[in-house]
Amino acid sequence: MRSRWKIAACVVACLASTSAIAQDTRGGVPTETEERQHSKGLDDNVLWNIIGLVGLLGLRGLWRESDNDGYTNDPV
Repeated sequence: MRSRWKIAACVVACLASTSAIAQDTRGGVPTETEERQHSKGLDDNVLWNIIGLVGLLGLRGLWRESDNDGYTNDPV
Protein backbone atom coordinates (compact mmCIF):
# COMPACT_ATOMS: atom_id res chain seq x y z
CA MET A 1 0.00 0.00 0.00
CA ARG A 2 2.86 2.37 0.80
CA SER A 3 4.47 1.74 -2.58
CA ARG A 4 1.25 2.78 -4.33
CA TRP A 5 1.30 6.08 -2.45
CA LYS A 6 4.95 6.60 -3.35
CA ILE A 7 4.29 5.86 -7.01
CA ALA A 8 1.28 8.17 -7.00
CA ALA A 9 3.33 10.94 -5.38
CA CYS A 10 6.08 10.53 -8.00
CA VAL A 11 3.56 10.68 -10.83
CA VAL A 12 1.94 13.81 -9.39
CA ALA A 13 5.36 15.43 -8.94
CA CYS A 14 6.32 14.66 -12.53
CA LEU A 15 3.07 16.04 -13.90
CA ALA A 16 3.27 19.16 -11.74
CA SER A 17 6.78 20.11 -12.83
CA THR A 18 7.17 23.20 -14.99
CA SER A 19 9.44 22.26 -17.86
CA ALA A 20 7.85 24.87 -20.13
CA ILE A 21 10.03 27.54 -18.52
CA ALA A 22 12.97 26.16 -20.49
CA GLN A 23 11.17 27.15 -23.70
CA ASP A 24 11.17 30.83 -22.83
CA THR A 25 12.40 33.16 -25.58
CA ARG A 26 14.69 34.95 -23.12
CA GLY A 27 13.39 38.43 -23.89
CA GLY A 28 13.44 38.01 -27.65
CA VAL A 29 17.21 37.56 -27.90
CA PRO A 30 17.90 34.61 -30.21
CA THR A 31 20.54 32.10 -29.27
CA GLU A 32 23.56 31.46 -31.47
CA THR A 33 22.02 28.22 -32.72
CA GLU A 34 18.79 29.99 -33.66
CA GLU A 35 20.74 32.66 -35.53
CA ARG A 36 22.67 29.99 -37.42
CA GLN A 37 19.50 28.11 -38.32
CA HIS A 38 17.78 31.25 -39.59
CA SER A 39 20.71 32.53 -41.63
CA LYS A 40 19.91 32.60 -45.33
CA GLY A 41 23.45 32.70 -46.74
CA LEU A 42 25.64 29.77 -47.66
CA ASP A 43 27.48 28.00 -44.90
CA ASP A 44 30.94 29.58 -44.73
CA ASN A 45 32.26 26.59 -42.82
CA VAL A 46 32.12 24.16 -45.75
CA LEU A 47 35.92 24.13 -45.88
CA TRP A 48 36.13 23.24 -42.19
CA ASN A 49 33.50 20.53 -42.65
CA ILE A 50 35.57 18.97 -45.44
CA ILE A 51 38.76 19.20 -43.37
CA GLY A 52 36.98 17.51 -40.47
CA LEU A 53 35.67 14.75 -42.74
CA VAL A 54 39.17 14.10 -44.09
CA GLY A 55 40.46 13.99 -40.51
CA LEU A 56 37.83 11.44 -39.52
CA LEU A 57 38.68 9.33 -42.54
CA GLY A 58 42.35 9.59 -41.57
CA LEU A 59 41.56 8.00 -38.23
CA ARG A 60 40.69 4.85 -40.15
CA GLY A 61 44.42 4.49 -40.89
CA LEU A 62 45.11 4.09 -37.18
CA TRP A 63 42.97 0.93 -37.02
CA ARG A 64 45.20 -2.10 -36.67
CA GLU A 65 43.96 -5.36 -38.07
CA SER A 66 43.92 -8.06 -35.43
CA ASP A 67 45.60 -11.40 -35.83
CA ASN A 68 43.76 -12.71 -32.80
CA ASP A 69 42.51 -16.25 -33.32
CA GLY A 70 40.12 -16.05 -30.38
CA TYR A 71 42.18 -18.30 -28.11
CA THR A 72 44.88 -15.86 -27.09
CA ASN A 73 44.84 -12.26 -25.90
CA ASP A 74 45.55 -9.43 -28.27
CA PRO A 75 48.83 -7.63 -27.48
CA VAL A 76 48.26 -4.07 -26.40
